[in-house]
Amino acid sequence: MPGAPDPRALLDLALRAAEAGAGVHRRGLGRAERVGTKSSPTDMVSEVDREAERVIVGVLTAARPDDAILGEEATDRPGRSGVRWVIDPLDGTTNFLYGFPAFAVSIAAALDGTTVIGVVHDSANGHVYSAIRGGGASADGVPLTARTHADLSTALLATGFLPYPEQRARQAEALRYVLPRVRDIRRAGSAALDLCAVAAGRLDGYYEYGLGEWDVAAGALIATEAGARIVELPVPWARGPLVVAATPLLLEPLVRLLQEAGLFPGATAGA
Repeated sequence: MPGAPDPRALLDLALRAAEAGAGVHRRGLGRAERVGTKSSPTDMVSEVDREAERVIVGVLTAARPDDAILGEEATDRPGRSGVRWVIDPLDGTTNFLYGFPAFAVSIAAALDGTTVIGVVHDSANGHVYSAIRGGGASADGVPLTARTHADLSTALLATGFLPYPEQRARQAEALRYVLPRVRDIRRAGSAALDLCAVAAGRLDGYYEYGLGEWDVAAGALIATEAGARIVELPVPWARGPLVVAATPLLLEPLVRLLQEAGLFPGATAGA
């Protein structure tokens, strides 16, 4: 459309905003701070989450005041430009609070409802993942390519867990079914970084349900631009869909396995 923003300019802005948010992480790491909870006693939020979101939103609005912005920590700004930013200011809050090195800033921008750029700044390890729709994905400027692994029984997968005991019990039962049928499972605690690991070929697949839009918007684009495939499947007992990302040849068998495990409606474990 006439006057549409250049995705490259949006990406450059997202990179600057993500670096600003990562700076908040670095300054706050290991510092005593106020910590609260959100939806459950294990669903934590810190002052660093809120400060990182404030800083990121400030960078974006200074450059593009007419854009809409959705952030995990309560930012929900309307816009009139056709651009909408989706921000997770600290994906992996529990990891951050414990000093476990898997936490990141995640920023995506959508143009008229289609995600066009994504940035995941791995502030724990200093890596920056990015993608432009139709332009591929990279990490620190090096192009990313997902693996071509085709054997589910020797696939390395990752997953995550909701902060509610009853949902964790359901997820644990599903994991009992999945684990003997794959090579192994990893649980790093950051959906954005797990999706980037699929993009980088460090994982063959990833699945998790109950995620927010901010958890996956950037990472999903990075993974698909690296050649992975992603589906979202409705789960009536969770706030968000089951997100499944995998190498192209693994996606369908992985989805069947997760259905057999009872993670979304259909067959039940062992059927």
